[in-house]
Parts: sequence; structure tokens; C-alpha cells
Amino acid sequence: MTKTVLITGCSTGLGRLAARHFAARGWNVVATMRRPETTLADEFPDRVAVTALDVADPDSIRSAIEAGTDRFGGIDTVVNNAGVTMLSIFEATPEHAARRIFETNLFGAMNVIRAALPALRTRGGGTIVNVSSGVGYAAVPLLSLYVASKHALEGLSESLSYELESQNVRIKLVEPGAMRDTAFTASGMAASQEAPVPDGYRAYFDHALTAMLDYPFASTEESAVADTIWRAANDASRRLRYPVGPDVEEYARLRWTTSEDDYLAAMSRLTGQDAWRNATGAR
Repeated sequence: MTKTVLITGCSTGLGRLAARHFAARGWNVVATMRRPETTLADEFPDRVAVTALDVADPDSIRSAIEAGTDRFGGIDTVVNNAGVTMLSIFEATPEHAARRIFETNLFGAMNVIRAALPALRTRGGGTIVNVSSGVGYAAVPLLSLYVASKHALEGLSESLSYELESQNVRIKLVEPGAMRDTAFTASGMAASQEAPVPDGYRAYFDHALTAMLDYPFASTEESAVADTIWRAANDASRRLRYPVGPDVEEYARLRWTTSEDDYLAAMSRLTGQDAWRNATGAR
């Protein structure tokens, strides 16, 4: 039986690439986005159905699941890919921007999971792949709200991995590293204009941003992330986390195999925090 996956956030970038990845490998794909356009369906007319879905709107989620079920007979896998970010100083970040990040990255994923579970049960079970981030377990500066939303998604996913085993539903976390020059990065930089940097933080912000731009790791390729999502969706084991990218592989090693002191010391070097302390005499 041909399997069907529903993917959120398919208008650009990783979601669009993941939809192509699944369709090219014989899956039916319900490619969802807030404002549907038909290009993906034109590329794979027999495999891809494009439909509207706003993760903040439970009615639109239910409608998308119904549309996918009507077209392909059911849903076997759900990929929670829709997400937003912004670069900012927490103290200066407007509350509406903070809420938008959590409404999309955390509550949006919750909405989709809640709506999808009955559909997965009718198929005898299935898989939910939550696209998290390496910063879901290894925090970095200037992304505090994005980091917080991904930490919450990681906790939710781990707890659900136990709970939903009773429903024959597997939970998977795909944890990409930093991806440069992507639509996601560009939208995050645009959103950052909503939070001007306070004068008292300017020197630190500029230093931290420079450290981020001088990142010592190669960019994670979106194609590698799409392939990891595919592999996670097809992995019947109880494995939960799938780090992908040279930075998160190092973060994972530090976070899970070293002491807390060694982890914090290494992260201070990687994020430029040590250099800041040395330059300013900060303790």
C-alpha cells in the first residue's frame, strides 16, 4: 500500500524540498501551506495534493486532513515542519513576536498532532516527525525565544513518544543545524526588525552576531535535512532524535556525553562568549 504523508510549511524551503523528496520516492504527499499554490502538484500530479493549512487554525488543519484522506485514502505520517524564528535581544522583543514564535513552533505542532491522531489511528498507527533544531537542546545567544520554543517541542515530543506508543504512533525529532542563505533564515532576519537593539546591548549584540556569522561549522544542507526527515519517517525503531549537520552533531556529543561544566565551557567557546569576556573583562 502506498503511504501518505502530510507536511506543514511547504510553500518554500525545507518543507517544499521534503515534499519533493517523499513524492520522488513513491509516497503520496499532502503538501500544506497557508496560501496554496499549485507548482508542487504540477510537478507530481499523481502524488501531490496541495491544500491550505494554518497551524494556528484548528479548522484549517482538520480540513487539510480530510482533503488528504479524501484524495489518498488516509494519512500515515505527519511532518510538523512549519516554523518561524527571529534574531533579537529578549528584553526588547515585543510580546506579539514572542507569542507568534510559540503559536507556530509549539502550539501549532500541538494543534496538528491533536487533529492527526484520529486519522493515524484509523490506519492502525503511524509516525509523527517534528522538525526541531540543534538549539532544542543546546542554546545559543540572540535566539532565546526560538530556542525556548524548540526546547518545549523537544520535551513534548519525548513525553509523547512514551504516551503514544499505546496508540502505535511513533514520535521522531529531526534536529537540523544552522542553514545559511535559506528562506527560513531570510524570514527570521526580516522579523528581527521588530526588535530594535537597546543601546546597552549594542556592543554585545554586534559581538554575538559576528561570532554567529563566523560560525566554525559548515552550513547544514537542506537536502540532508529532507533526507533525514524521510529516514526518520521510515524508521520503525524507538529512536527519538535525529541530529543532522556538523554543528548539531558536535552539540549532541557535548550535551549528552560530557559533564555540565565541560559542556558549558565548550559552548562558551563556540558561541564567542569566551572572547566577549576576555575583551570586556566580564566575569
